[in-house]
Amino acid sequence: MPNKYVTDEARKQIGKTSEPRTYEVERGAIRRFAEAIEDRNPIFNSERDARATRYGSMIAPPTFCRSMGAPIPDIKLDMPTFRGLDGGSDWEYFHPIRPGDRITVQSKLVDLREAAGRLGPMVFTVVETSYTNQFGEVCVLQRSTGIRY
Repeated sequence: MPNKYVTDEARKQIGKTSEPRTYEVERGAIRRFAEAIEDRNPIFNSERDARATRYGSMIAPPTFCRSMGAPIPDIKLDMPTFRGLDGGSDWEYFHPIRPGDRITVQSKLVDLREAAGRLGPMVFTVVETSYTNQFGEVCVLQRSTGIRY
C-alpha cells in the first residue's frame, strides 16, 4: 500500500520538538503521588527512612513523571478524521528524581510511518520525551507510540 498520509512533506516533521516545560519537584508532591498510587515504600514517603537507603534521601516513584505534563509536538497530517489510540510506552530510568530537582520535560517526534489497517490507513507516531534535571542529566526517557486512523 502506498503511503496516503505519511508523505515526504509529513516526514520532514521528524525531529520536531515541543516547547520545554520545567517543573519544581516538591517533597509533598512526591508523597501525595505515592499515596495516590498506594505505594507505601519509605523511600517515597519518609526522608528519615530514605536516608538509610542507597539513594541517601527521598526519591520520586518511577511513574512520577506521569504527573508532569509532557508537551507533544504539533504533528500535521492531512487526515480527514482523527481517531487515536495509545500504542504504549517504553520507559528508561537513568537518575532518580529528588525533592528540589528542577525537571525540564521536552518531546521530539522520532518516527512517523503508515500501515494498512482493517479500517483503512493507520499512522504510527513515535514521540520521545526526556525528563532532564537541573544538572543536565537525563533522568528518564519515554518513547510513546500513538496510532491515528
